[in-house]
Parts: sequence; structure tokens; C-alpha cells
Amino acid sequence: MALEITDATFEETVLNSDKPVMVDFWAAWCGPCRMVGPIIEQISEEYEGKAVVGKVDVDANQEFAAKYGVRNIPTVLVFQNGEVVGRQVGVAPKNAYAEALDTILADS
Repeated sequence: MALEITDATFEETVLNSDKPVMVDFWAAWCGPCRMVGPIIEQISEEYEGKAVVGKVDVDANQEFAAKYGVRNIPTVLVFQNGEVVGRQVGVAPKNAYAEALDTILADS
């Protein structure tokens, strides 16, 4: 299951992680976000132990969404060693999210 990440836990969970981290920036009222949500949950299960997968509700947690230029949702960012190494804005097929993690995992 994808982790619920807040502004208070973002640094510890995402920036200080020793594994790649995929973060879904979303909101409850966002239709496309509800389409991406189940895909992110599947990715979370499939990459358990290899990568961290989490979700940030942008309505309740605006600090890091603003810091990373999230202007449209859903936006999925991939972090490695505290740096953004991938970005997907809008709805994408599951394989697009998986490939982003696979590329990082293959390089490490």
C-alpha cells in the first residue's frame, strides 16, 4: 500500500530514503487522480522492498508540492538520493510508472 506522505514526513520519507521514491501528488476532488490512484497502489505492491511509493494530498500538504513545481495534478515525481529524476504529469499507463522505477533500479 502506498504511504501517506505529509509535509511533516516528506523529508524523512522521500529526501532521506536510500531507495528510489515515487510520489503521487493528488487531491480527492480530482477525477484523473482517482484513475491514477489504483495504478500507484499496484506499483507500490509490485516494488515493495525495492522502492518506496507514496501519495501526497496537495490540499492538505502544499509545501512540497509548491517546492517541486506541482501545478497540475496528478503529478508523479520520482526521487533518487533526494533529487527529482523523473516526472509524469497527467494520467499515464501503468508501464510508464514502472519503467521510471525500472530505469533507476537498473542503474543502481
